[in-house]
Amino acid sequence: MSDVGEAAARALLRRLAVEQAESRVPSLTAAIVRDGELAWFGARGQIGDGEPTLDTQYRIGSITKSMVATVVMRLRDEGLVDLLDPLAKHVEGTAFDQVTIAQLLSHTGGLTAEPPTEWWERTPGLPVDELIARLGPDSSRHRPGRRFHYSNVGYGLLGELVARHRGMTWEEAVRREVLLPIGMNDTTARPRPPHATGYAVHPFADVLLPEPEHDAVSMAPAGQLWSTPADLARWAAFLAGSTQGVLRPETLAEMREPATVDDGDAWTSGYGLGLQLARAGGRRLAGHTGSMPGFLATVWTDPADRVGVLFMANTTSGVSRTLLTELLAILDEHEPRLPEPWKPVAADPDLLALTGLWHWGPAPYLLRLLPERGLSLTPAHGPGRASRFVAQADGTWLGLDGYYAGEVLKVGEGFLDLNTFIFTREPYDHRAPIPGGPGEWSA
Repeated sequence: MSDVGEAAARALLRRLAVEQAESRVPSLTAAIVRDGELAWFGARGQIGDGEPTLDTQYRIGSITKSMVATVVMRLRDEGLVDLLDPLAKHVEGTAFDQVTIAQLLSHTGGLTAEPPTEWWERTPGLPVDELIARLGPDSSRHRPGRRFHYSNVGYGLLGELVARHRGMTWEEAVRREVLLPIGMNDTTARPRPPHATGYAVHPFADVLLPEPEHDAVSMAPAGQLWSTPADLARWAAFLAGSTQGVLRPETLAEMREPATVDDGDAWTSGYGLGLQLARAGGRRLAGHTGSMPGFLATVWTDPADRVGVLFMANTTSGVSRTLLTELLAILDEHEPRLPEPWKPVAADPDLLALTGLWHWGPAPYLLRLLPERGLSLTPAHGPGRASRFVAQADGTWLGLDGYYAGEVLKVGEGFLDLNTFIFTREPYDHRAPIPGGPGEWSA
């Protein structure tokens, strides 16, 4: 199945085949989504008597977290949860009273990575009351908000938050509010035929060891779900912007914003609200990795390009971290996206009169008119504070991004007031209300 060209399809399949053979993966599937639709699917290896198909289930591990986070954000949008709420407001009895919902979503709450049980991914799970009872003060590893520290425990607790608000299991809430509206009918908490068997591949011999699979119960929101390539492609389309009413586009964009980074100032990997983030190959990607005993899966999306890519495999380890970005690079090489044709749009004369050169003190800035009555304020030369603005009902403009995100721009008589900063047509125009009363220019 493919709507990419023959050359691109062949190159994509070859990269997948090399990965399956050289990494010794029992079976490996991959897919690319463009503009909300499946554009390419490839499979190598064997499930039963044949190759895996679009309908073959694999465990998706921690990709489950993003789906739980989506329900939490729905609760926030409904006014039932505030991201600054402490966990104790919604799930009483834990030892983490000061950890906020936002910190749990972004893995900055400082909680331990794993529960105080046996290796939870490989053993039957505990009821949530027993899990909470075992989580004492020593289960905190860092001061809340101090740093990124991935926590499966945190998502077990978020699943309980969802269950208490919705009056049903976290799984049923995710199914009703996320999976079914998107069309992910074959994503389930336990496997259904046809599904892959999870294996560990011996490091020094071409033999397999079946891996265990259990119901994780209270830890299930951290990684319980099984899905298919077809369903995960629908999830990729959702993350790339085809929200289908499940979330407001601005809420999904908020989830994609970096809440924390994992590798310093020049970051290449980070985390938003339930979504892993990466910068690779000139793209800003959002999605999630997943691993459970015998299975690996990853989905990445580039909303700016409306493209997504995923793989699913039944091996405990071994698939290259660069597989998906290399598949995207192959697509770019063979079928680069064409820019949308430029078309003129009607402009409000009053707004058109605002465009052009303005000055913040002596520094020149350009104000441009964007589609849908938006404004863009950028330095005329070089780097600096740049933001886009959207019109408000009261005649002001609200900053969408950059330094002025959330700040208010007001249009005065011959000047702009941007959160007390005064922009004028001429540098320090004395006719504008500039504090400090600049005098005359002189040599």
